[in-house]
Amino acid sequence: MNSKTKTLTLLAMLSAFAYIVMVVGRIPVVLFLKYDPKDVIITIGGFILGPLAAFIISLLVSIVEMFTVSDTGFIGLIMNIISTCSFACTAAFIYKHNKTLKGALIGLISGGLLMTGVMLLWNYIITPIYLGYPREAVAKMLVPAFLPFNLLKGSLNAALTMLLYKPLVNSLRKSNLYTTTAQSGRKQKINIGVMLTSFLVLITSILLVLVLNGTI
Repeated sequence: MNSKTKTLTLLAMLSAFAYIVMVVGRIPVVLFLKYDPKDVIITIGGFILGPLAAFIISLLVSIVEMFTVSDTGFIGLIMNIISTCSFACTAAFIYKHNKTLKGALIGLISGGLLMTGVMLLWNYIITPIYLGYPREAVAKMLVPAFLPFNLLKGSLNAALTMLLYKPLVNSLRKSNLYTTTAQSGRKQKINIGVMLTSFLVLITSILLVLVLNGTI
């Protein structure tokens, strides 16, 4: 099996695994918000193959989720991708440039904090459309509901990623799906992953400016 085939196989396996844990691990927390551990698998995929891989897995899983078990439609698809990429792509990018325990911790903490901030803004923008609530009512829910949920989500994702990363990587190595050869070409992938993450941050920043100006 050549390196390209290994990479595609690994992406497919991680996508399937992330979907499965999403389906069986969904836990209602507050309001319509549910926690599931798919971001853990996606982040591990990013640690192995880079930020672009995390984005691809997130996109694939979110699309399948929308057509199977989700009841939030296209809005849920967008929110899932934004949330996961904020966490997983950020963590994967930092870990790539500092492949140590410290680098992993910094990446996961940074990803959790970025995801929390990004989702507060996007929930403020999107939730009134989704639920049909006045924006003022949604704003009152940001601190008591959305903030603790996303902090909890980020903390759980970080802890589970640290716990499961080594066992999963060891299993992939034993199955000969994760080798140094399989990671060739990662430099180009990371550059694309950085561009995607930067684009997400840019759009979020623009929305933040519009909110502060009272345009939205």
